Amino acid sequence: MIVIVAGVAGSGKTTVGGLLADRLHWRFADGDGFHSAANIAKMHAGIPLTDEDRRPWLQAITAWMDERIAHGESAVVACSALRRSSRDALLRGRPQARMIFLAVDRDVCDRRLLARHGHFFPEKLLNSQFTALEPPQPDEHAVTVLPTGDPEDMVTAIIAIVQPRAADGDHEAHA
Repeated sequence: MIVIVAGVAGSGKTTVGGLLADRLHWRFADGDGFHSAANIAKMHAGIPLTDEDRRPWLQAITAWMDERIAHGESAVVACSALRRSSRDALLRGRPQARMIFLAVDRDVCDRRLLARHGHFFPEKLLNSQFTALEPPQPDEHAVTVLPTGDPEDMVTAIIAIVQPRAADGDHEAHA
Protein backbone atom coordinates (compact mmCIF):
# COMPACT_ATOMS: atom_id res chain seq x y z
CA MET A 1 0.00 0.00 0.00
CA ILE A 2 1.11 3.54 -0.73
CA VAL A 3 -0.38 6.30 1.41
CA ILE A 4 -0.16 9.81 0.00
CA VAL A 5 -0.49 12.47 2.69
CA ALA A 6 -1.53 15.66 0.91
CA GLY A 7 -2.34 19.26 1.77
CA VAL A 8 -1.19 22.85 1.44
CA ALA A 9 2.16 24.05 2.77
CA GLY A 10 2.08 24.06 6.55
CA SER A 11 -0.73 21.50 6.79
CA GLY A 12 1.55 19.02 8.55
CA LYS A 13 1.85 16.50 5.72
CA THR A 14 5.59 15.92 6.29
CA THR A 15 5.22 15.63 10.06
CA VAL A 16 2.14 13.40 9.87
CA GLY A 17 3.51 11.39 6.93
CA GLY A 18 6.80 10.76 8.70
CA LEU A 19 5.08 9.72 11.92
CA LEU A 20 2.70 7.47 9.97
CA ALA A 21 5.59 5.76 8.19
CA ASP A 22 7.42 5.31 11.50
CA ARG A 23 4.38 3.81 13.21
CA LEU A 24 3.79 1.40 10.33
CA HIS A 25 7.51 0.68 9.76
CA TRP A 26 7.20 1.77 6.15
CA ARG A 27 9.47 3.84 3.94
CA PHE A 28 8.78 7.59 3.85
CA ALA A 29 9.47 10.16 1.15
CA ASP A 30 8.85 13.89 1.32
CA GLY A 31 7.57 15.28 -1.98
CA ASP A 32 9.85 18.29 -1.53
CA GLY A 33 12.78 15.98 -2.28
CA PHE A 34 11.44 15.35 -5.79
CA HIS A 35 11.49 19.01 -6.86
CA SER A 36 14.06 20.11 -9.41
CA ALA A 37 16.67 22.70 -8.43
CA ALA A 38 14.86 25.14 -10.76
CA ASN A 39 11.54 24.63 -8.94
CA ILE A 40 13.19 25.08 -5.54
CA ALA A 41 14.91 28.27 -6.71
CA LYS A 42 11.63 29.57 -8.12
CA MET A 43 9.75 28.96 -4.87
CA HIS A 44 12.62 30.31 -2.77
CA ALA A 45 12.35 33.52 -4.84
CA GLY A 46 8.64 33.70 -3.99
CA ILE A 47 7.39 32.68 -7.43
CA PRO A 48 4.53 30.15 -7.44
CA LEU A 49 4.93 27.01 -9.52
CA THR A 50 2.81 26.49 -12.61
CA ASP A 51 1.17 23.23 -13.62
CA GLU A 52 3.98 22.87 -16.19
CA ASP A 53 6.57 23.23 -13.39
CA ARG A 54 4.78 20.57 -11.36
CA ARG A 55 4.52 17.99 -14.17
CA PRO A 56 8.09 16.52 -13.87
CA TRP A 57 7.78 16.65 -10.08
CA LEU A 58 4.59 14.59 -10.17
CA GLN A 59 6.22 12.18 -12.64
CA ALA A 60 9.15 11.69 -10.25
CA ILE A 61 6.80 10.98 -7.35
CA THR A 62 4.71 8.52 -9.36
CA ALA A 63 7.90 6.77 -10.55
CA TRP A 64 8.96 6.40 -6.90
CA MET A 65 5.51 5.06 -6.01
CA ASP A 66 5.54 2.64 -8.95
CA GLU A 67 8.94 1.32 -7.86
CA ARG A 68 7.63 0.65 -4.33
CA ILE A 69 4.52 -1.04 -5.77
CA ALA A 70 6.62 -3.18 -8.17
CA HIS A 71 8.72 -4.38 -5.22
CA GLY A 72 5.66 -5.07 -3.05
CA GLU A 73 6.72 -2.42 -0.55
CA SER A 74 4.38 -0.26 1.48
CA ALA A 75 5.30 3.40 1.81
CA VAL A 76 4.12 6.89 2.67
CA VAL A 77 4.77 9.99 0.57
CA ALA A 78 3.96 13.58 1.51
CA CYS A 79 2.87 15.64 -1.49
CA SER A 80 0.76 18.78 -1.81
CA ALA A 81 -1.59 17.43 -4.54
CA LEU A 82 -3.54 20.66 -4.49
CA ARG A 83 -5.34 20.18 -7.78
CA ARG A 84 -7.64 17.37 -8.77
CA SER A 85 -5.50 16.72 -11.86
CA SER A 86 -2.50 16.13 -9.58
CA ARG A 87 -4.45 13.77 -7.34
CA ASP A 88 -5.73 11.93 -10.41
CA ALA A 89 -2.18 11.58 -11.78
CA LEU A 90 -0.94 10.17 -8.47
CA LEU A 91 -3.80 7.69 -8.04
CA ARG A 92 -4.59 6.69 -11.64
CA GLY A 93 -3.80 3.03 -12.28
CA ARG A 94 -2.55 2.52 -8.72
CA PRO A 95 -5.22 0.67 -6.74
CA GLN A 96 -2.57 0.17 -4.02
CA ALA A 97 -2.49 3.94 -3.37
CA ARG A 98 -4.68 5.79 -0.88
CA MET A 99 -4.79 9.55 -0.47
CA ILE A 100 -5.29 11.33 2.82
CA PHE A 101 -5.85 15.08 2.45
CA LEU A 102 -5.11 17.21 5.51
CA ALA A 103 -7.65 20.05 5.55
CA VAL A 104 -5.94 22.56 7.83
CA ASP A 105 -7.17 26.10 8.45
CA ARG A 106 -5.29 28.87 6.66
CA ASP A 107 -4.44 30.67 9.91
CA VAL A 108 -2.82 27.51 11.27
CA CYS A 109 -0.75 27.12 8.08
CA ASP A 110 0.24 30.78 8.26
CA ARG A 111 1.49 30.41 11.86
CA ARG A 112 3.38 27.24 11.03
CA LEU A 113 5.11 28.73 8.00
CA LEU A 114 6.09 31.86 9.92
CA ALA A 115 7.68 29.65 12.59
CA ARG A 116 9.46 27.44 10.04
CA HIS A 117 13.05 28.42 9.31
CA GLY A 118 15.47 27.16 6.68
CA HIS A 119 12.84 25.83 4.28
CA PHE A 120 12.80 26.95 0.64
CA PHE A 121 9.03 27.61 0.67
CA PRO A 122 8.40 31.12 2.02
CA GLU A 123 5.26 32.05 3.93
CA LYS A 124 4.38 34.63 1.27
CA LEU A 125 3.63 31.78 -1.18
CA LEU A 126 0.86 30.37 1.02
CA ASN A 127 -1.67 32.56 -0.76
CA SER A 128 -0.78 30.88 -4.07
CA GLN A 129 -1.37 27.47 -2.48
CA PHE A 130 -4.88 28.39 -1.37
CA THR A 131 -5.55 29.97 -4.77
CA ALA A 132 -4.49 26.76 -6.53
CA LEU A 133 -6.31 24.51 -4.05
CA GLU A 134 -9.16 22.42 -5.40
CA PRO A 135 -10.40 20.60 -2.29
CA PRO A 136 -11.08 16.90 -2.83
CA GLN A 137 -14.65 16.22 -3.92
CA PRO A 138 -16.87 13.33 -2.80
CA ASP A 139 -16.35 11.49 -6.12
CA GLU A 140 -12.56 11.43 -5.69
CA HIS A 141 -10.57 8.67 -4.07
CA ALA A 142 -9.28 10.89 -1.28
CA VAL A 143 -10.19 10.96 2.39
CA THR A 144 -10.16 14.40 3.99
CA VAL A 145 -8.89 14.47 7.56
CA LEU A 146 -9.47 17.47 9.78
CA PRO A 147 -6.71 18.42 12.21
CA THR A 148 -6.88 17.24 15.79
CA GLY A 149 -4.07 19.46 17.02
CA ASP A 150 -1.90 16.48 17.89
CA PRO A 151 -0.03 14.80 15.00
CA GLU A 152 0.04 11.46 16.86
CA ASP A 153 -3.77 11.52 17.12
CA MET A 154 -4.02 12.29 13.41
CA VAL A 155 -1.73 9.34 12.65
CA THR A 156 -3.92 7.05 14.75
CA ALA A 157 -7.00 8.26 12.84
CA ILE A 158 -5.27 7.74 9.48
CA ILE A 159 -4.18 4.22 10.41
CA ALA A 160 -7.80 3.43 11.30
CA ILE A 161 -8.76 4.57 7.78
CA VAL A 162 -6.05 2.87 5.72
CA GLN A 163 -5.48 -0.23 7.85
CA PRO A 164 -8.32 -0.81 10.28
CA ARG A 165 -6.64 -3.94 11.68
CA ALA A 166 -3.40 -2.00 12.32
CA ALA A 167 -5.27 0.60 14.39
CA ASP A 168 -5.80 -2.11 16.98
CA GLY A 169 -2.07 -2.49 17.48
CA ASP A 170 -0.97 -4.75 14.60
CA HIS A 171 1.34 -2.19 12.97
CA GLU A 172 3.28 -4.87 11.12
CA ALA A 173 0.42 -5.57 8.71
CA HIS A 174 1.13 -4.70 5.10
CA ALA A 175 -1.21 -4.18 2.20
